[in-house]
Amino acid sequence: MEPSTLSNVASLAFSLPELVLAGAVVALFLLDLVVTRKALLGDFALLALAVVVVLSARLMWSESAALFNGAIVLDSFALFFKLLLSLAAFATVWMSLGSREIQRNDTGEYWAILLASTLGLLFMASSTNLLMAYLSLEFVSLTSYVLSGLMRESRRASEASLKYLIYGGVASGTMIYGMSWIYGLSGSLDFRAIHAALLAGNGISLPLFVALLLTLAGLGYKVSAFPFHMWAPDVYQGAPIPVTAFLAVGSKAAGFALMIRFFFTAMAQPGGAGVYQLVGGVDWSQLILVLSILTMTFGNLAAISQMGNVKRLLAYSSIAHAGYMLMGFAVLSDDGLRAMLFYLTVYYLMNLGAFVVVMVVANSTGREDLAGYRGLAWRGGAVPAVAMAIFLFSLTGLPPLAGFVGKFYLFAAVVEKQLYLLAVVGVLNSVVSLVYYARVVKTMFLDQPIGGEGPVLLDWHNGVLLGVLTVGTLVLGVAWGPLIDFAGRSTQFFQ
Repeated sequence: MEPSTLSNVASLAFSLPELVLAGAVVALFLLDLVVTRKALLGDFALLALAVVVVLSARLMWSESAALFNGAIVLDSFALFFKLLLSLAAFATVWMSLGSREIQRNDTGEYWAILLASTLGLLFMASSTNLLMAYLSLEFVSLTSYVLSGLMRESRRASEASLKYLIYGGVASGTMIYGMSWIYGLSGSLDFRAIHAALLAGNGISLPLFVALLLTLAGLGYKVSAFPFHMWAPDVYQGAPIPVTAFLAVGSKAAGFALMIRFFFTAMAQPGGAGVYQLVGGVDWSQLILVLSILTMTFGNLAAISQMGNVKRLLAYSSIAHAGYMLMGFAVLSDDGLRAMLFYLTVYYLMNLGAFVVVMVVANSTGREDLAGYRGLAWRGGAVPAVAMAIFLFSLTGLPPLAGFVGKFYLFAAVVEKQLYLLAVVGVLNSVVSLVYYARVVKTMFLDQPIGGEGPVLLDWHNGVLLGVLTVGTLVLGVAWGPLIDFAGRSTQFFQ
């Protein structure tokens, strides 16, 4: 079904979430000049994101359409990610209001840049044009560099921001070079026109393969897939904890959204029984399959050796989970896409929850190393310790938690496509991940404090967010039907 194409003026009525975010960014910069209590700016940002969530939900009943003369599209897939990304930003602002790191470095522009990055994420999820896709991804990257280096007095944060900038610049340049090849082969920047040109046989296999490989470098960098992951451990460790959580959840989700839309609308077409057929003569699904195996294997094996910083351990865990999500990508079916969307949602809950616990411990003790978690359950941190155990076991994929359901649908889609090797590697990697997740749980419950760790206090503000994420992880482990149905309805592209 081809959506109607709306003019710039007519498109504004369907872009209210983006307009609210843009207005809030400008307002925050202006308010920063006159407001002395910077926490009030955080409250304003939280309110703006609440409005964005409501407006995104209301768009669910709108007709699909190509907006701004085809630069972006409004469809069920884009709306799924609008909700997910705005909720991720809302949780990040909530975390930031309860973070000692942000309070010590509380500058008004932080809130504005965070909302600006969210705006770029929304455009990434709905882009249907190579130029728009590049501009939105680059906008998100630039704002992320600034957010990562927020703590100006910290050499670790400055190093993280610089490494992020260098890796991002190389990946961005590589990607736009690949996009230029695609433009040369198809004669268009529009995903639909690229698809039509390749379907007509205008592509040449070898140049198209090179173009896709170069483009994948930029998209793989955004989702921290191997071998484009090198920035993630240092940036996750050096950035403020709320920013790390935002990169691990929001930025990764938007990267997958853009990656899915580009490959499934420009490089493939729907076939029978919910299976996609490749166009252009390049079997890029095999490339994604290899990428998935390498990413999950490297992430899990590297995480085992992380005995120091918990944020760094979660960084390698995040790389491994990018590999799990790529499993659903490689099967080229609606079932695989549905599994990916469902897993991205439960990943949002359990990974964000783990970072909330990391922040609670850091707020009380100033420590992020694993030794700082010794005896956490007996130092006044029983609730964070139990919640952390739930999140980590869910990330492993143990029942009856949401992570188990997510991995079940991923593995089911892979087995249905008869990709047995990929399924076996995925199961083995899940077993390997239990080694380092269980180590953290053992440290919290079985290791005795040896002095210097300090008590851990959970305030009501962080407790509310931690409770919501914990309950969500538990509930989706036993009552996942509505979410999986919603994810299934969101896999339909209008092009």
